[in-house]
Amino acid sequence: MVASPGAADAVRRARNLPDLRVGLHLVLVEARSALPPERVPDLVDANGHFRSDMARLGAEIAFRPAVRRQIAAEIAAQFDAFAATGLPLDHVNAHKHFHLHPVIAAQMIAIGRKYGARAIRVPIEPPAVVRAVEPSATGFGPRLLGLWARGLRAQARSAGMAVPDAVFGLAWSGAMTRERLLGLLQRLPEGAVEIYAHPASANAFAGCAPGYRYTEELAALTDPDCVAAVRRSRHRLGGFADLGSPAT
Repeated sequence: MVASPGAADAVRRARNLPDLRVGLHLVLVEARSALPPERVPDLVDANGHFRSDMARLGAEIAFRPAVRRQIAAEIAAQFDAFAATGLPLDHVNAHKHFHLHPVIAAQMIAIGRKYGARAIRVPIEPPAVVRAVEPSATGFGPRLLGLWARGLRAQARSAGMAVPDAVFGLAWSGAMTRERLLGLLQRLPEGAVEIYAHPASANAFAGCAPGYRYTEELAALTDPDCVAAVRRSRHRLGGFADLGSPAT
C-alpha cells in the first residue's frame, strides 16, 4: 500500500531483507490515494480518502469514462511509487480483491506490464481443501468470488501474466489461526500455492479491520509446527516470480 502512512517504514524493512518477495498491493478503496484529490475527484473525498461503496464504484467504473480515466491514473501513480522504491516487483494484487473487476484487471495488467509486472494474484481457493480443514468454513462469498476469479485468470493468462494454481486466505480472512494454517500445510494441493495472512504485533492500530486476529496470524506464521510442516512438504518457498517452475 504505497500511499499508506507505514509505507516508508515497510520499504526500509524490505531493503534489509533481500530475499523477501515484495509485491504491489494496489488500493482503490478504503485508504488514501497516491494522487491528490483534485486528480481523482470521483474516487476520493476532499482529504484524499477513497470511497468504500465498492458496488456503486464498480458500476461507475464500468459505465463512466471519466471514472475509468481516474482509475487508470491512480493505478499508474501507485506503480510509479513502487518503482521509485527500487525494490524488485514480484507480483501485484489489489485491496479487497478489487482487481476481480474486469476493467480494473485490464488496466492493472496493461499498466503493470509497463512497470515489469509478470505475476498477479488470482483468488481461486479450492473449497475441498478448506472443508477438509474445517467443514463449516466455505460459504457463499468465496464461491461467488470464484466466478469472477476465473474470468481474471483468463485475462491474466491471455496477457502472459503468471498466476498461482491455488490461493488460500479467503475463507479465513483475518483469522488464519495456527490450527487452520497447519491444516492447510498438511493438505497443500499440487502446483504453485499462495497462502496469505495479515500478521501484526497488535490487534488495534490505525487502519485495522474490526475483528481481524492479527496477533494470532503472526503467531501462526512463526509457530514451530507450521514451520516444520512447510519443511516436510514437497513444496518449496518462493515468490510469484518463480511461477512456472516446479512446485513452489
